[in-house]
Amino acid sequence: MELPENLNKDSNGYESAEKIILRWDSTASEDARERMIFETDRQEADLYLQAVDEIQRSLSNVSISTSSNAGKNANAVDDQSKVNTTIQIAMARLEDEFRNILITHSSALETDSLFDPSSSSISTPSHHELEEDDTLSNDDSSHHDLLQLQLQHCESSDSSTYRSTSSIREVDLMPSEAICDLQAIAMRMISSGYLRECIQVYGSVRKSAIDSSFRKLGIEKLSIGDVQRLEWEALESKIRRWIRAAKVCVRILFASEKKLCEQIFECVGTDIDDACFMETVKGPAIQLFNFAEAISISRRSPEKLFKILDLHDALMDLLPDIEAVFDSKSSDSIRVQAAEILSRLAEAARGILSEFESAVLREPSRVPVPGGTIHPLTRYVMNYISLISDYKQTLIELIMSKPSSGSRYSGDQTTPDMEFAELEGKTPLALHLIWIIVVLQFNLDGKSKHYRDASLAHLFIMNNVHYIVQKVKGSPELREMIGDDYLRKLTGKFRQAATSYQRATWVSVLYCLRDEGLHVSGSFSSGVSKSALRERFKTFNAMFEEVHRTQATWLIPDTQLREELRISISEKLIPAYRSFLGRFRSHIESGRHPENYIKYSVEDLETAVLDFFEGYPVSQHLRKRSQ
Repeated sequence: MELPENLNKDSNGYESAEKIILRWDSTASEDARERMIFETDRQEADLYLQAVDEIQRSLSNVSISTSSNAGKNANAVDDQSKVNTTIQIAMARLEDEFRNILITHSSALETDSLFDPSSSSISTPSHHELEEDDTLSNDDSSHHDLLQLQLQHCESSDSSTYRSTSSIREVDLMPSEAICDLQAIAMRMISSGYLRECIQVYGSVRKSAIDSSFRKLGIEKLSIGDVQRLEWEALESKIRRWIRAAKVCVRILFASEKKLCEQIFECVGTDIDDACFMETVKGPAIQLFNFAEAISISRRSPEKLFKILDLHDALMDLLPDIEAVFDSKSSDSIRVQAAEILSRLAEAARGILSEFESAVLREPSRVPVPGGTIHPLTRYVMNYISLISDYKQTLIELIMSKPSSGSRYSGDQTTPDMEFAELEGKTPLALHLIWIIVVLQFNLDGKSKHYRDASLAHLFIMNNVHYIVQKVKGSPELREMIGDDYLRKLTGKFRQAATSYQRATWVSVLYCLRDEGLHVSGSFSSGVSKSALRERFKTFNAMFEEVHRTQATWLIPDTQLREELRISISEKLIPAYRSFLGRFRSHIESGRHPENYIKYSVEDLETAVLDFFEGYPVSQHLRKRSQ
């Protein structure tokens, strides 16, 4: 059938328009069911749109006529019914065309690579996201090279395909021709009163596209309860994936969906494009943020702190973009949800820090660690504190109030004291960290009392406080917060413990090397009591052998500290033994079996000291001096 070039110029415009509408009635024509108007030539689509316009004009004219001749003109009522039927057929057809265009172009665009969550171009891993996250299927990974080219193009050119607003990168989801067709159809459906149908079709198709992108990003449909039932180890990898995925969703996926809504519905008012946008993304956005919400209200424990801080930082970074993308009144709920989750994450982090302090104070283990080495609690706490210092800026913002010295920082019999006068000017975060160290030392002091040997108790304190000092020195951020004054106080404590160890161990040994009690009649010139001297050598040998046997099994893990303590021991022991041996050797060697009393040379003792604090047993007997 030949159709007029312009329906508006045809004297029988309505009849011609009606013929075109009915020709494409899919309920009456097999050919119409199998073909889509907008997939034929351009002229066919334009003529159909003109036909719809003509039917709409006719409907308006008939409505006016019927209104002015109400109850007088039955023909006018029949005309209106006829036109209504025709417009319904046209709207049903346009709805099908609208859906088909959306589906065709939603599926034609390959988004696998664009939404690749492992791409460093899209998001930078946070502090503890160094592990590889294998979330790509074989099919997805085949697009990786293309992704790199796309993102480089996005970030380095002014191509009209991308528009950058701060960190938001909007992608054209459909070609301009398809957008023009969708816009033309939407205008006619909405002007005919089919707004709800238009929005429903649009939201249904585009939500399916978002769901597909979510699957490629690894975003699962988990309820808050589902998330809270997962083991923490499983959640950690999901949090890493979520952080990367959330950046893509907000800055690319949702932003691009909003742009598409504006392009299609800008001709019919912002309220409508907002409605279509929220119809499309509200469900996916709630699904996305429910995961972070579940984490924010989950049971608190120390190991969760850093992932919660990662989530907090990521959401804080995204908040301006969330406000930019969800800027309409209809999307208030999304902005409010994001802000509330951020607040709950901050509260969770503060709560975990407080609970961590209590856990350190009350850590109950009573079995002494062998050899007085570094306690696992010390390693755990100091590694934890070092990681906390990596989040310095975030935690400074979260911990705003300085705790009062009359509350938890004021000790009783089961709680340590902390002098605030020494810490004037410290930030609340620095006070938290120092308090944790104070609590740790308090706990370690209690654990040291479980050693039966006082020397080993002192060595234990020396090892652990030295480890604390080294961890503080090894982290510039932590050292800056703790401060050199408090660091000197800690250094003084482990040095005092080293001094206490030497006194507890060596005073009694060195006491054997004194002159008192060896001279007959108490006069230096009256001679030496050989029996007393022999007993003195025997006592020294026995005591030194016991110290050597025992303390070779003790452990000082730090090489430098171990060497320093050995040197300090030698500086006291070796000169005293050399002097004693020099004064009294002849008295023993002039008698019988001198080797039973002078068992060791100075060199033997020097060698024996090198066995100390290695952490493993030595031969029961020291190597004797060369005869």
